[in-house]
Amino acid sequence: MTTMSTPTTGRVHALAARVRGPVLDATDPRLPAEVAAFNTTHTARPAVVVGATDAADVAAAVHWAGEQGTSVSVQSTGHGLMSDLAGSVLVSTRRMAEVTVDPVARTARVGAGVRWGRVIEAAAPHGLAPLNGSSSHVGVVGYTLGGGLGPMARRYGFAADHVRAVELVTAAGGIRRVGATSDPELFWALRGGKGNFGIVTAMEFDLMPVARLYGGGIFFPGDAAAELLHTYRTWVDTLPEETTTSIALLRLPPLPELPEPLRGRFVVHLRFAHLGSADEGAALLAPMRAAAPAVMDLVAEMPYAAVDSIHMDPTDPMPTWERGTTLRELPAAAVDELLAIAGPDVEVPLIMVELRHLGGAVGRPARVPDAVAGRGAAFTLFALGPMAGPLAETMPAITQSVVDRMAPWAARGALLNFLGAAGPDRVARLWDDTDRARLLAVKERLDPTGVFRHGHALPM
Repeated sequence: MTTMSTPTTGRVHALAARVRGPVLDATDPRLPAEVAAFNTTHTARPAVVVGATDAADVAAAVHWAGEQGTSVSVQSTGHGLMSDLAGSVLVSTRRMAEVTVDPVARTARVGAGVRWGRVIEAAAPHGLAPLNGSSSHVGVVGYTLGGGLGPMARRYGFAADHVRAVELVTAAGGIRRVGATSDPELFWALRGGKGNFGIVTAMEFDLMPVARLYGGGIFFPGDAAAELLHTYRTWVDTLPEETTTSIALLRLPPLPELPEPLRGRFVVHLRFAHLGSADEGAALLAPMRAAAPAVMDLVAEMPYAAVDSIHMDPTDPMPTWERGTTLRELPAAAVDELLAIAGPDVEVPLIMVELRHLGGAVGRPARVPDAVAGRGAAFTLFALGPMAGPLAETMPAITQSVVDRMAPWAARGALLNFLGAAGPDRVARLWDDTDRARLLAVKERLDPTGVFRHGHALPM
């Protein structure tokens, strides 16, 4: 499989005649807006972009790429952009934005370009909620194919565990619908193996009977980080599966849009989501509230539609670099090491170092087994830093050093969505030998020439 650097005008016109959406080559002035991504570390520079409007457009683009002997990439929101995609045919799915909710079956069907906010909005009037992540601005499909860890994870598991069916375009340009009884091996691989096997054009999944929760964030002063992290590591063992939490060390910039108590400060951010009453939630949260005085306490009963307020993730594009792993345990020594790496007394240019508590439903196999990696870990560990100016040269090593220093307590690999940029060999190591062999067998069957080799690609 090669890349295509300069497609002829005639070839591009031939592709444009096959699809309903726009077809842009590298000289088209509309291309920068079409390929703009949330993570601006990389600027996508594909040879051709197809603004797909439906599955037929996607199929035409993939089939045409096959005729040219080039690779195919896909982008919705660009949260996971990890390279410049040079020479590829980029399928932009953001126009595929249909959302349908079946309140009786408690399911949703979405197109490939849908963000979680649209699904939350459509499900809320029926007292239902999807298994979205910490930000509703993220695209549904990429998040779910990579596993999907959100604020209800300990109660309901990964988002991938609740997928009913997937519609995708294969490397041969065919359109298929895959479910538990239709090519079950491919269905297993898609849910956790991300974009290695085709371009998903639509997805159907379960919705949860959740209308409200008791949740939010508490910001604590950075000088209380040691007390808070040591309290957190034992406190989480007392929590029921209805409670999902995380804690982060944040170095916040001096931006005017931030509340004054947080502006330009090092803070500890506790995130809390309890699927129960406010009284139950407050009783569970009491030990953390007692561990240190809060700078801001925003935990309260809320409609599920306000779920973004728990993590308060950024919504504006920015250049970042990330690296993640999982931990099998979090003893006192691990907390001390984490503080030595990224605590308030360390000069390190990281935006965030975060721990998310796992266990519960994410630690058990899905009812319909899937290929999600990382089950059995106790925590995720995730480091995020800016990729601007001189830091662009050093940030990959800085984030990797956080993972390396925590290696004595590491579990196998990482959750795919939290791995960060990684080559095929690193991606493949997330799974044990048996699951890796299964994934590679599906890849060989569906995409033997490596049409889909961007993003978190498996080795060929």
